[in-house]
Amino acid sequence: MNQEQAAFLEAVPVSHETIHRLTIYQEMLISWNEKKNLVAASTIPNVWIRHFLDSAQLMQHIPEEAKTLADMGSGAGFPGLVLAILAKETKRPLIVHAIEATGKKADFLQAVSDALEIAVIVHRSRIEELKGFKADVITARALKPLPELLKYANRLIHKDSLCLFLKGQNAIEELTQAKKYWTFSARTCQSLSDETGKVLIVKNIHYKTTR
Repeated sequence: MNQEQAAFLEAVPVSHETIHRLTIYQEMLISWNEKKNLVAASTIPNVWIRHFLDSAQLMQHIPEEAKTLADMGSGAGFPGLVLAILAKETKRPLIVHAIEATGKKADFLQAVSDALEIAVIVHRSRIEELKGFKADVITARALKPLPELLKYANRLIHKDSLCLFLKGQNAIEELTQAKKYWTFSARTCQSLSDETGKVLIVKNIHYKTTR
């Protein structure tokens, strides 16, 4: 076990089986990234912290009773596939819906999901093209500023849905901007993977209407 894996394990204690699955994921990401450019090559040496830990930290905020999770703009599977791997470890009945419009990324999501036998449904679609689908939890990472994220998420939420957004150093500014257009309840948590990052936990989302 290398230093990065050890740091991940200290923050997120998991079984050897889960470490094995994440290692396979890492190997597939490296292999596919050489040809498909799924993530910035500069992040590959730090995949266990930059991508895996960044994603895994959301698991503690997901309600035990949650059955469906929609990962918007899933990309290379962060955070959606990592959360599906952790759900498999704890035997939680959580199905992750990975929403990704880019073909090469959707192909990668399907390949990893099949290889690891995790509960993931890949939607090769833009978020706004999904019809009649609602999720208990909605996640996103490095997708859009918060005002736009709420617009996308609003298509997928029901009255009890929870949104978990991984944000960088502009998180507070984005919250201020979003409040111009939306009403919602929100709290922030310090990121475990980035000292400048935040986890935004958002619910009770409603668009402000003008009279």
